[in-house]
Amino acid sequence: MDKKPEKLVPEVRFKGFTDDWEQHKLGDITIPIKTYPYTRKYETKNITKFKYIHYGDIHTGKAKKINEPSKLPSITKGNYSTLRNGDVVVADASEDYKGIADAAILLSTGAFSIIAGLHTIAFRPNRKLVFPMFIYYNLQTSRFKHYGYHVGTGLKVFGISSNLFFDYSAFHPSLIEQQEISKLIESLENLLSLQQRKLEILIKLKRSFLTKSMANSLDKNPELYFNSASVKWLKQKLSDLTIKEFKGNTKLNDTKPGKTEYLDAERLNGNVPLFIDKPINTLKSDILILWDGSKAGSVYYGFEGSLGSTLKAIRLNPKLVNSFFVYQQLKSKQDVIFNKYRTPNIPHVIKNFTKVYPIYFPSIAVQNKIARFLGNLDTLIEIQQKSIKDHKVIKKYLLQKLFI
Repeated sequence: MDKKPEKLVPEVRFKGFTDDWEQHKLGDITIPIKTYPYTRKYETKNITKFKYIHYGDIHTGKAKKINEPSKLPSITKGNYSTLRNGDVVVADASEDYKGIADAAILLSTGAFSIIAGLHTIAFRPNRKLVFPMFIYYNLQTSRFKHYGYHVGTGLKVFGISSNLFFDYSAFHPSLIEQQEISKLIESLENLLSLQQRKLEILIKLKRSFLTKSMANSLDKNPELYFNSASVKWLKQKLSDLTIKEFKGNTKLNDTKPGKTEYLDAERLNGNVPLFIDKPINTLKSDILILWDGSKAGSVYYGFEGSLGSTLKAIRLNPKLVNSFFVYQQLKSKQDVIFNKYRTPNIPHVIKNFTKVYPIYFPSIAVQNKIARFLGNLDTLIEIQQKSIKDHKVIKKYLLQKLFI
């Protein structure tokens, strides 16, 4: 056992636990399990009752806390050293250091024989010393990630050897305290999963509503109506509904600090705002389109400020259309814009986009109702996204403070 450091307790601890934590190398508290260099070519669509854990599935999250092994890829039958409940499998290769030794834990084997596949290190925790879930969460701490970054090798692909992995010195308290820590984090993860499912439902609801409430031709009315089934829809080119459109010309290098928000692709995609000394030329009711670059054709709404040179603003006639309604229609057709309304080589939105792109719309009263409903859905989605983000921050805090 390694020499104990001065700090033997975490910053945050459950009431009633006062004993020092112990320090062991992973190799002293776990038993290595044979892995197999199986790539995707070994997978089969046949029902074989044999499954494997591929390192790529660990990175994507398909294999994390595995309690539904039927979802793992099937492989052909064989005489393998199989995994048991509580075994941990880590990815020994990653495209970045943050993914080094990302872990999965097998909570149920079901009726399957399961093995660890390509680019993995597998081990069985010594349950007399460590609780499997505690080790699984320990491998998510910043201390372990820093160790992986320090000992990992490679340029385009980072890797960690099994010798260096098992050489990592981990701290652990009594089994009872390990279980309490694991229960708390697992409860938070379960709550996160619930929040994520709620978000997915809201996104599906919005997608379904957009599909069923918007007309795509004058020959067929939408499936959903707010008022009468005899609502008449019209079709116009986007330019016929526009009172002003202009390309941005503000360049950040030509500005000084000020009070007007600078609008560029980075800001519209969530980066922190920058304030400059230019006049406001874009209103929150304007539809913004990224005109140049790899994401040319991306549609945005709800920003006010000075428009950057890669963006174009479209100001609609409020007597004819609700701008948020039109934005939602454009946003729902984002893939169509990408595929049909951009230049083929260096991505640009085609010059006559507004003159050729069709917009379908009912009366202003119906547009307003559709826009209001979609706006409420967007608000619920934003609230849900913030809740997920907040819970992830809490989990990160617990992983930092509950462990040494």
